[in-house]
Amino acid sequence: MSDSKPLFPSDVVPGMSYPERPKLLIVDDQPVNIQVLYQVFSASCEVFMATSGKQALEVCQQKKPDLILLDVVMPDMDGIEVCRALKAEPESQDIPVIFVTSQDSPEEETLGLEVGAVDFISKPVNPAVVKARVKTHLMLKVQADALRELASVDGLTGIANRRRFDERIEAEWRACRRAEQPLSVIMIDVDHFKKYNDHYGHLEGDTCLKAVAKALKENEWRGRDIVSRYGGEEFVCLMPETNLEGAMQKAEAIRERLFKLALPHAHSDTADRVTISVGVACTIPDERDLSSLLSAADSQLYKAKEGGRNRVEGASV
Repeated sequence: MSDSKPLFPSDVVPGMSYPERPKLLIVDDQPVNIQVLYQVFSASCEVFMATSGKQALEVCQQKKPDLILLDVVMPDMDGIEVCRALKAEPESQDIPVIFVTSQDSPEEETLGLEVGAVDFISKPVNPAVVKARVKTHLMLKVQADALRELASVDGLTGIANRRRFDERIEAEWRACRRAEQPLSVIMIDVDHFKKYNDHYGHLEGDTCLKAVAKALKENEWRGRDIVSRYGGEEFVCLMPETNLEGAMQKAEAIRERLFKLALPHAHSDTADRVTISVGVACTIPDERDLSSLLSAADSQLYKAKEGGRNRVEGASV
């Protein structure tokens, strides 16, 4: 029988938010072993199951589990190979992997830790032990995720920073290449921002950048889209599985939204308010380097500035 109590009955560390039902992936080529672990966790976790290494990788890509219980000895693709594959991909490299194995040699444990596992549990499993180990590593993941989130946020505007954008565009480039789907980038520059700072002062300049970031963030974005501060007065938006037409529509909506905010800019050569120039680029990723997409967006941004600013330019590459 499964334990009906939640895995995290309260905030075990003040200020940390733990998932009510963590997502757990159980991987074993023997259904009876999966059933044993399912009984332990079904009441407190959202449990996914896989009976092969290949299937495990597919489930990871689709479901993004919080932790994986992984059998070591499996036909075709064993647990060591699966773990290596998971740690090689940015999307899955931070998922904790606990090996569940009937073998307990020091050599096997050393190899497992070297490829990225966080723990070992021996078969047959002890329900209390496996639940305690899973809880511990889920707690550690929540804390590590929180630290990573802090490191990925721009301190001034509160949106994602350049580091976070660089991580995401690499991951989305690979994902869209596999799926043969378009990937779009929207690059944004605040027009005549040096003149704004010179006239209103740097504190007001910071307030202006916060308002621009807020206007960007409040647009309707989908789950995989990301809005980042790219540096200085530049911002960038990443839109996976979005074609040029869709990205251009979003870019124009952003430009218009900011124009309607009517933030005063007395020394702008473009308008009586803060405006932005926007460059859009779209491609279906292939063997090229992703820098080709960023360069194209930057070129379109330059074209928008040369064309009079407060406008959107875009192209497919």
